[in-house]
Amino acid sequence: MKEIKAFVHRNRIADVLHALKHAGLCRDNCNISVVDVKGMLAALDNSERDYSLELGGTIITEVKLELVVADDKTDAVVKIICEQARTGQASAGWVFVNDLAEAYKIE
Repeated sequence: MKEIKAFVHRNRIADVLHALKHAGLCRDNCNISVVDVKGMLAALDNSERDYSLELGGTIITEVKLELVVADDKTDAVVKIICEQARTGQASAGWVFVNDLAEAYKIE
């Protein structure tokens, strides 16, 4: 199993999730989390920019998408995220893939 983490612009996350569901890669019981985070992606416009006193610089609110997928689905999920998260900028986000040694269901 793989853990995929992607950092994307907020205005792209709905398209990413829709494409994952449409492709059958994320259904109702998908192990997925979507969290607003403060990050340093290049802002798409001035309305995205904010200043963080704690970090001492300009930030934006971006989205961290986390999901767990079977090894054989990893390439398809990463491809969809990269396609759907595009903004037209040279750098619109990041996708990270990690091996999961073990996973335990809480019942």
